[in-house]
Amino acid sequence: VQLQASGGGLVQAGGSLTLSCPASEPTFSSYTMGWFRQAPGKEREFVAALRWSGSTTSYADSVKGRFIISRDNAKNMVYLQMNSLKPEDTAVYYCAATGRGLILSSMPLERMYDYWGQGTLVTVSS
Repeated sequence: VQLQASGGGLVQAGGSLTLSCPASEPTFSSYTMGWFRQAPGKEREFVAALRWSGSTTSYADSVKGRFIISRDNAKNMVYLQMNSLKPEDTAVYYCAATGRGLILSSMPLERMYDYWGQGTLVTVSS
């Protein structure tokens, strides 16, 4: 499985940005897709995840109500729509995947994901 996040850039606080992650795997019916981020000088942290089957989603408290994770079955694509961006959202964002349908409590755990893409930088100016 090859993942490549894209869509990052510079945006003003309060603005919006949508990240995309196309995957090479043709069948994702059992997968869980996740977004993580790493801010300068900090450890990588969970942002959001989606279980392909059933559309179960999970969000970090820091982004709940502002970010939306979604998928496009036909395009094998997962998106992260980011609204009301804050300077503290500045980070490199990574797309991740596992062939397992994770339960909610496991979705935020990095070690549960088997595939990682290169990150895309999001910079939010104040």
